[in-house]
Amino acid sequence: MAECCLVSGRELAQVLGSVRRAPPALTSLRLAYCSSLKVLQFPQLRQLSLSLLPAFTDMGLVAVARGCPSLERLTLSHCSHLSDEGWVQAARLWPRLQHLNLSSCSQVTEQTLDTIGQACKQLRVLDVAMCPGINMAAVKHFQAQLPQVTCIQSRFVGGADLTLTL
Repeated sequence: MAECCLVSGRELAQVLGSVRRAPPALTSLRLAYCSSLKVLQFPQLRQLSLSLLPAFTDMGLVAVARGCPSLERLTLSHCSHLSDEGWVQAARLWPRLQHLNLSSCSQVTEQTLDTIGQACKQLRVLDVAMCPGINMAAVKHFQAQLPQVTCIQSRFVGGADLTLTL
């Protein structure tokens, strides 16, 4: 469904079945570039990519967290309107999250990392490359919070060019 710019979440739900009766086999969904996503409720969904959605906001993040609570992999790269406020509400709804890509999310800060570290205890992989609001000190603090995280992509945070692989 990537690059389906005119498909709304409601239309997607109609194609796949009722929002509340989505096919149980649907476990992965990629909606990159979609600009008019309205409703996304797939309780069994395990993988979701919402990259390059310039209009995706904190309100949308919280709605996705409520509608897709089983996510294990989430890609939100280049979603420039996501901020700490959205993560305060959304992170606690994703206790199963293992892989998270926030690369090039320009408004997230070390507060987002703290929130994710407290709520997402299953996290193993985090990508915060090119997030100007996050510095290496915050990345190191996050790693201390969650020693089970095996890979943190942190290129160009705080001006650094570094990838930590543990």
